Amino acid sequence: MRPVREAKDGLAHGFRTRFKGVDGLDPVAPRNPAEELMQRSSGLPKSVLTLSSFALLGALVFGASVASSNAPCPDGMAFVPGSGFCVDRYEASLMEIRPDGREVPHSPYMNPGRADVRAVTRRGVVPQGYISQVQAARACARSGKRLCSEREWFRSCRGPNGRTHGYSNQRQDGRCNENHRWHPVVRLFRSTTPYLWGMALMNDPQINQLPGTVSLTGAHAGCSNEHGVFDMVGNLHEWTADSEGTFRGGYYMDTTINGEGCWYRTPGHNTAYHDYSIGFRCCATAGEE
Repeated sequence: MRPVREAKDGLAHGFRTRFKGVDGLDPVAPRNPAEELMQRSSGLPKSVLTLSSFALLGALVFGASVASSNAPCPDGMAFVPGSGFCVDRYEASLMEIRPDGREVPHSPYMNPGRADVRAVTRRGVVPQGYISQVQAARACARSGKRLCSEREWFRSCRGPNGRTHGYSNQRQDGRCNENHRWHPVVRLFRSTTPYLWGMALMNDPQINQLPGTVSLTGAHAGCSNEHGVFDMVGNLHEWTADSEGTFRGGYYMDTTINGEGCWYRTPGHNTAYHDYSIGFRCCATAGEE
């Protein structure tokens, strides 16, 4: 994509979660909600400690809704209630399938070219950038999923309450990876000449290895919503299945120029286009594995 202006906001990490009105929690000195749930469950017969209890535990600890925890979705995906589809919780990474059937991680800093790759969604890994819409769609299909449609992506990003940033209608500094101040291509090559914006240099593997650029999936725990999906705003742009060649959500340098937060939308790219700033995630029909 073309260069963008630098973000003006400072970076402040960290956020707090407060639990209000939960019976048995001390309002002055709230306890760890996971410990509280386990303590209150310790006296119950094992038969009573149902899946829903552990779904609630997951909801308290990770910010995921109980509905998404119990959904008929493949591992690593969240159910979007009322929609009939599942969405990857994290931006995708790639596994390369070798001729002998072995799978090895594909470098997130390299375009996959003609390699046989499939998409996986994992916490705590570098997400795949440098990928085209065509390649992203193929990688999703290789895992029995599909590239998210515009509608699916937008609904997943905004959460059940339709918020601009997923977690809130107002941007909160530091919640998402969106405050990188120095354009990484300019930073790497120490130049602002027009030749920088060609495909070759925009796909240099060193770009997303610069400190302070792309974050590990899920590293910004506050960049989420009640569906339990992460990093839909910032970190990397995400391709959708739109035929106009559209990616959404912004990336680590900008989440406002082409729309605010989940409204961020950049159409008009060739579906074979790829650069350091663009990744993806997959969707699937609920109940289909």
